[in-house]
Amino acid sequence: MDKVRASAAEAVADIPDGASLAVGGFGLSGVPEAAIRALHEQGATGLEVVSNNCGVDGRGLGVLLTAGRIARVTGSYVGENKEFARQYLSGELEVELVPQGTLAERLRAGGAGIPAFYTPAGVGTQVARGGLPWRYAPDGSVAVASAPKETRDFHGRPHVLEHGITTDFALVRAWRGDRHGNLVFRRAAANFNPLAAMAGRTTVAEVEELVEPGELRPDEVHLPGVFVQRIVALTPEQAADKQVEKRTVRP
Repeated sequence: MDKVRASAAEAVADIPDGASLAVGGFGLSGVPEAAIRALHEQGATGLEVVSNNCGVDGRGLGVLLTAGRIARVTGSYVGENKEFARQYLSGELEVELVPQGTLAERLRAGGAGIPAFYTPAGVGTQVARGGLPWRYAPDGSVAVASAPKETRDFHGRPHVLEHGITTDFALVRAWRGDRHGNLVFRRAAANFNPLAAMAGRTTVAEVEELVEPGELRPDEVHLPGVFVQRIVALTPEQAADKQVEKRTVRP
């Protein structure tokens, strides 16, 4: 039951080329920076990433993206990364854009063993009709486009069928965690982290504070340890390394 690994490097050592990853975080909040950087040093490539966004230039998943390690991204927001835009528009990167709430539910459904569900989000758009450009050709034409999705009426309202997501691995960050893998998230970091952790077959959680079993009250646990296979305790320096994506101050 002791799921603690000595380092992030040890925790991600067996992630192979071509693996699929669910990665927590929203912008730069709650991003598993230590695990991402360890994976960058490990060298795995051709990765298929599922995450709300793909970091920014030089931070978060942007580290792997800049190194050319990511082949495909399923996400809902990509507006803060110039290298992402360049790779996508040049045909180097395949991108599946998903409505944000739908992406969250696809991850949760996958983790809960639900293969698919219907949602009204996306009805009447290319999300349902198909034709969204997943990959461009070097000449700017669409090389791969999304397929039409099944639709069905419920109570007189059309809904589109979406599939649950499961991935080979998941990388997440939590505020506190015990050796059994029970996790507590703090404030904005409780974004996509619990959902990504549920979706991964092997989930690596880096925690700012590692506690012993029994120190977390059952009613404060946000994600039970059944969803977590590996725990990494961050150093004080790693735990304090939290950047603000956009800082606005008065003159």
